[in-house]
Amino acid sequence: MDQNNQTFVSEFLLLGLSGHPNLEIIFFALLLVMYLVILLGNGVLIIASIFDARLHIPMYFFLGNLSFLDICYTTASIPSTLGPIISQKRTISFSRCAAQMFLVFALASTECLLLGMMAFDRYVAICNPLRYPIIMSKAVYVLMASTSWLSGGINSTVQTSLAMRLPFCGNNVINHFGCEILAVLKLACADISLNVTSMLVASMVFLVLPLLVIFFSYMFILYTILRMKSATGRGKAFSTCSSHLTVVIIFYGTIFFMYAKPVSQDLPGEDKFQTSDKLMFLFYGAMTPMLNPIIYSLRNKDVKAAVKYLFTCKSIQ
Repeated sequence: MDQNNQTFVSEFLLLGLSGHPNLEIIFFALLLVMYLVILLGNGVLIIASIFDARLHIPMYFFLGNLSFLDICYTTASIPSTLGPIISQKRTISFSRCAAQMFLVFALASTECLLLGMMAFDRYVAICNPLRYPIIMSKAVYVLMASTSWLSGGINSTVQTSLAMRLPFCGNNVINHFGCEILAVLKLACADISLNVTSMLVASMVFLVLPLLVIFFSYMFILYTILRMKSATGRGKAFSTCSSHLTVVIIFYGTIFFMYAKPVSQDLPGEDKFQTSDKLMFLFYGAMTPMLNPIIYSLRNKDVKAAVKYLFTCKSIQ
């Protein structure tokens, strides 16, 4: 395409559910309640993991990172989704769109790696309990978490840079709630094969690789649990893993639906794909972060005890 025919896009128009005003009001109320629950639930988990000495172990360190990540992720996406519904101003500047895309993609990539790290931690704790303090020392699990955050940031920098360098030729209408990368790529009037390739590579590293770690970790965990002679021991071992496994199933189930399908399948004229993506945003973008603290607190005695101390204002030893 001739460079002179390209129009620089200074802002994008977010459609959201503007074509369904009644549904949009329901969506606004539901999303607002979910966001408040996310802030409260994950905030309590972070405070509990900091001030209760019983939670100063790798598993709860990763859980605290996951809670902080969920707060950051929803704060980067939900307020910008609710704002246009109130103000009816549905435009977002090019720079804000790039910033939102970077934050959301970085945090999602980081969460994929964190869930893999948490599975490895459970594998060592159950399959190698005597060596657990040595293998999962403080230096090791802090390095693992730091690597997850750094890798997610690097991946997002690459993907965002490749996406926002594309020409848009005046087409600035995003049929989504925010600057979701696949929705933005549909607007480009240039070859996006490099973007598709880079996202495929990123999917292998940040989706498939952690999922393989999770799968094999739980295969070894299941084998070890079945070999235990004590029914109490089997129940305790399974209880420590069931919460994480539930979160993994919910997280990967939705994220594979959104990102594992080829971009070429999302044709601009196919509304059914666009509608399903919007519904997945609600489930993946808000439901999963809201369920995380509920799942972990309801199935974990240590977390429930720590939260009880916080709410009863007792000193935590």
